[in-house]
Amino acid sequence: MKKLTILFTVLIVASCSTKEQADLIVTNANIYTVNDNFETAQAFAVKDGKFLDVGSSEDILAKYETTNTIDANGQTILPGFIDAHCHFLGLGYDQQAVDLVGTKSFDEVVMRVTDFQNKNNLKYIKGRGWDQNDWDVKEFPNNKLLNALYPDTPIVLTRIDGHAILCNKAALDLGNVTIDSKIDGGEVVMENGELTGVLVDNAESLVMNYWPKTTKEDTVKALMDAQDICFSYGLTTVNDAGLSVEAIEIIDSLQQTGDLKIRVYAMVSGNKNNLDYYLNKGIVKTDKLNVRSFKYYVDGALGSRGALLRAPYSDKENHFGLAVNSFEDLQETASRIANSEFQMNTHAIGDSANHVVLQTYKAVLKGKPNRRWKVEHAQVISPEDFDLFDDIIPSVQPTHATSDMYWAEDRVGAERIKGAYAFKDLLNKYGKVALGTDFPVEHVSPFYTFYAAVARQDLKGYPKNGYQMENALTREETLKGMTIWAAYSNFEENEKGSIETGKLADFIILDKNIMEVDASEIPNIKVVKTFVDGEAQ
Repeated sequence: MKKLTILFTVLIVASCSTKEQADLIVTNANIYTVNDNFETAQAFAVKDGKFLDVGSSEDILAKYETTNTIDANGQTILPGFIDAHCHFLGLGYDQQAVDLVGTKSFDEVVMRVTDFQNKNNLKYIKGRGWDQNDWDVKEFPNNKLLNALYPDTPIVLTRIDGHAILCNKAALDLGNVTIDSKIDGGEVVMENGELTGVLVDNAESLVMNYWPKTTKEDTVKALMDAQDICFSYGLTTVNDAGLSVEAIEIIDSLQQTGDLKIRVYAMVSGNKNNLDYYLNKGIVKTDKLNVRSFKYYVDGALGSRGALLRAPYSDKENHFGLAVNSFEDLQETASRIANSEFQMNTHAIGDSANHVVLQTYKAVLKGKPNRRWKVEHAQVISPEDFDLFDDIIPSVQPTHATSDMYWAEDRVGAERIKGAYAFKDLLNKYGKVALGTDFPVEHVSPFYTFYAAVARQDLKGYPKNGYQMENALTREETLKGMTIWAAYSNFEENEKGSIETGKLADFIILDKNIMEVDASEIPNIKVVKTFVDGEAQ
């Protein structure tokens, strides 16, 4: 009888001490959950790639056990960053080209091209990142020096925003470009009746349609390179703004094999062939890939004076910018997408472009609530058009404000600039903003994004009191815009964007508390480790 009593007691104690098995437990952390109440926590448990429970270290350790525990030693943990607008594949391709970002003159551009070619000896040369607004001579370059140095090697150098290219004569000859070449929605820039080699917006196709196609091997390498860069900055989901069917299929295949672990929200390039293909195929959704939107262009960029304005540019007489697609095509495309379950995400920079996009959206979405269509960039808005964002998501990139502030007012004047880069005004109208970087147009770092949104300053701390600070975002708003609101804009708020039970265990550990450090320290914050599905990357 005594033995039975002892055995019964042991069984009771054992049953009471049984803990649920977890794959990972993180304790002693400063966790910003970004849940509905923006609560903080100390610990969480992960199982099967999802958050199993979130709470205090004491509670989590009392309920769960594992062989894999991380003591965060008080470090800050956030949900994995979601870049709501970027060019993920483009970033990867750029690793295979001349890096022209930060060049201070055209002579420096040529020097970098020469250094690159001396090392690689390629038959065709591509580069990206020049911006004439950063040079002493703030005019488009011409190709005379490139023609002299490389008479037989085609060279294409893309402007930082992707909306203009500089081609040497060998590249122009690929498409038989002459002074008589013209194209709707594009400009062949000439000087004194001669080709300069600069092609703006749709005119780029005059050469690029004849440029050697990238191979599958090039694309695979680009995707893997881009993933490494993004993980190093704490990005766990990227919204790639404009992908081909072929690129999406390669992404899917790499994710299926486990090589590509980053999550991709794919905006399909919105040409007719792609529309026909995916409107027939339907939405594609896996745990890593979401294909349910089309990326469409209405105008070009402000820096290359391709943004479509309602009144002429303040610094170029009688110039209104470029409509890269006709308004009729916009309306037809929007109508087709509205009759499907797909989302439409339209690039609109100028106030005219934003006006026509918003009006078109309103017309085709009448009686169709919660479609979550986006205006990508929403950069210059007329005062009366802000109200039209009541059910349209503004997808904006804060670093554009701090990059463009040196010259943007020259383009649009003192009155129109008041409605430019107006992130807070847009937030107040919709209630959410989706934040991205637009990399590689801007730097990949989400910490630059965060800093630009909050401080409205460049990395040198200029201007001292911030740029148009009435449109700065709070740190809480900014973090939401880079996590849960970005997830919402992708119809994924129930699976990611916050650290909550049942959601995907995508999170990052930082070396500083982004919510409390001095704003000047934000750009230098480092990611200690990035986790996807609870696994360190």
